[in-house]
Amino acid sequence: MPATPENRCHKTTGGEKMKDYEILFVIDPTLDGDKKTALIETVKSIINTEGEAGEADVWGERRLAYTIDKKTTGYYVVLPFKAEPELPKELDRRLKINENVMRHIIVCQDEE
Repeated sequence: MPATPENRCHKTTGGEKMKDYEILFVIDPTLDGDKKTALIETVKSIINTEGEAGEADVWGERRLAYTIDKKTTGYYVVLPFKAEPELPKELDRRLKINENVMRHIIVCQDEE
């Protein structure tokens, strides 16, 4: 299929169009390593219910640009995934209520 603005990055699986997304989330640095790993796996499992999670790129602990909840560092993770447009909304909702996720952003890679 030729790359056109309408279909250039859409992947077809099971007759449905999936878009490429990327999520960057910052985990509370005071959590121990097992809980950080479990949280990353939880995010992957949320994505895998209706999409396809890629390999997590763990940046590790880094300094924040500004203080969040009296913390100056955060544990950064970047995770690419493919999903229907509805899944990022649910993922966003669930991460907002998770007290161990300090900040997150979901970006659609298909849009310019």
